[in-house]
Amino acid sequence: MTVTLVRPEVVYRRYTVLMADTTIKVEPAVRDRLQELARERGMSMRDLVAELAGATPTKEELRKRYEETKAYVEEHFLGRPYTEEDEKAGEKLWADLEAGRIGEVQ
Repeated sequence: MTVTLVRPEVVYRRYTVLMADTTIKVEPAVRDRLQELARERGMSMRDLVAELAGATPTKEELRKRYEETKAYVEEHFLGRPYTEEDEKAGEKLWADLEAGRIGEVQ
């Protein structure tokens, strides 16, 4: 078996191309909170921030998710286009559930 060692400067150059060090200025309480959250998860603050950024959808991603969900509901549940009345009925149902005015929906 042959082992090829990569020179440190080559590894460092590859690493710096993929990773950018950036300073984010936050209040000390926010920094401490991020540090605590990272510690609880057994990860670095860098990894925690990357995870949070990856898990938070952009407006465009939310719009796309809405359109895909709407198309699925139209095809599999309604059999017709989703209307403003459907949206209002859904919002009312959700509000009634949250307020405890109705029980489980089956």
